[in-house]
Amino acid sequence: MNVSFAITGFYAGLLTLLLLVFSVNVIRMRLKFKVGLGQGSEDQRPLSKAVRIHGNFVEYMPLSLFLMAVYEAGGGNAGLLHVLGAVLVLGRIFHAMGLNKSIGTTRERQIGMLSTFIVMLVLAVENIRLFLV
Repeated sequence: MNVSFAITGFYAGLLTLLLLVFSVNVIRMRLKFKVGLGQGSEDQRPLSKAVRIHGNFVEYMPLSLFLMAVYEAGGGNAGLLHVLGAVLVLGRIFHAMGLNKSIGTTRERQIGMLSTFIVMLVLAVENIRLFLV
């Protein structure tokens, strides 16, 4: 059995580029504020935001990509997988924009998290459905 992960691989590539942008931003902020570990003090809020943007990303992306790969390997619908992958990428961008804008609730942050949760929920349900069918 030859399984291809071309679609998941494409979105994994896009999300990796995004992760690298977030990682470089954390490094940039650490150098700017001379903070080697932690999130800095109250007057170093940009570092705290950068750390949480990066942290939130790495908290949700591994499982999301794993769910995508399982769905693709199980013969899931390629069109749906592309839609979910695109929503995931855009959702992570929105989340970062919203958190960068304010540490409070923002519309972009809500859109970003809701998008991520919807993608994960759909993939979880679809993977269960593929198993049961």
